[in-house]
Amino acid sequence: MTPPTVLISGAGVAGPTLAHFLARGGFRPTIVERASGLRSSGNPVDVRGPALPVAEELGIMPQLRAAATHATSMLVIDAKGRPAGRIPMPSSKSAAGNSEVELPRGDLAKILQEAARGDAELLWDDTITSVSQDTSGVDVTFERAAPRRFDLLVGADGLHSAVRRLVFGPEREFVRHMGVWVATMPLDEPADHPRDVLMHNTPGRLVSIHPSTGRPMVAFIFRGPMVDGFDHRDTAQHKRIVTDAYAGAGWRVPELLARLQATPDLYFDSVSQVRLPSWSQGRVTLLGDAASCVSLFGDGSSLAMAGAHTLATALAASPSDHASAFMVYEAAHRTRTDAKQRAAGLAATMLIPKTRLGIATRNVAARVLLSRA
Repeated sequence: MTPPTVLISGAGVAGPTLAHFLARGGFRPTIVERASGLRSSGNPVDVRGPALPVAEELGIMPQLRAAATHATSMLVIDAKGRPAGRIPMPSSKSAAGNSEVELPRGDLAKILQEAARGDAELLWDDTITSVSQDTSGVDVTFERAAPRRFDLLVGADGLHSAVRRLVFGPEREFVRHMGVWVATMPLDEPADHPRDVLMHNTPGRLVSIHPSTGRPMVAFIFRGPMVDGFDHRDTAQHKRIVTDAYAGAGWRVPELLARLQATPDLYFDSVSQVRLPSWSQGRVTLLGDAASCVSLFGDGSSLAMAGAHTLATALAASPSDHASAFMVYEAAHRTRTDAKQRAAGLAATMLIPKTRLGIATRNVAARVLLSRA
């Protein structure tokens, strides 16, 4: 009997995880990825909670620990550059045997791709341009590759999912801007504090420097409304938005903004949530941020790994009944994502207070945590 074919759009975190477990369950997966290679920018991410048993089953915990960041705490910096409080990081214990791990997102994606090597055909530098389906399969056209037919299609292609747009409808119907923006870039010099994530706030704005694994990352996270005409692929526009948002800010911000203007490796996007009444239509389903982006504050990478495992397990249990498998997957995984989406507002309040009083209150809380550490 010919193995069922599954096209997965997206080779980030969810896609390779799904491909590995689908192959183990008797499916034949193909991954298509718009990028020509891995992106190096982006804040470090955590592998914890429901992702831990998935990582254990994949056999990648040693690689994750080897790639772990060196940060052990978050150091709050005041307007004069002085430490105002230190918050221990849970993942700082990973080197001592705690299973929770923080690592660069690009390293996580690379490790997952290596784990899935041989499990899936991978089409780099390509994207899906049209989808049509009937009761027996899904016909897909690509920007570069020849058209093909698959038994199932999974959109694991992120916040701006092409699969979601082509099958479910325009992005504006499902994506909700949370009033926050994020930009990240590498800092091409050693960190002054190799074990601390430096955090400096002004009302509604945060600048942080994360030591990562030796190549520090800078993040600009700030409050602001949706920008008319925003294009998530327009880097020049992104640099203007960040520069305008941080005009007049102190500490190292002017220097970091100058670096931002010169960097070729900038990630910038709206912090958003994705909500759909159903994650599936016919033979197409969504996974990870494409289905339920939980924003910057919601353990998106861990949930992507857990969701991929849940989907693959459901399909393996009902290989000839994709509709039932999709329902089982969604019912189980929504309990995880809904809880994280509800908590995102509180996390934003702690990370980027709106007022000077809010910053002072947060810093007092940080000092209390420091005194108890």
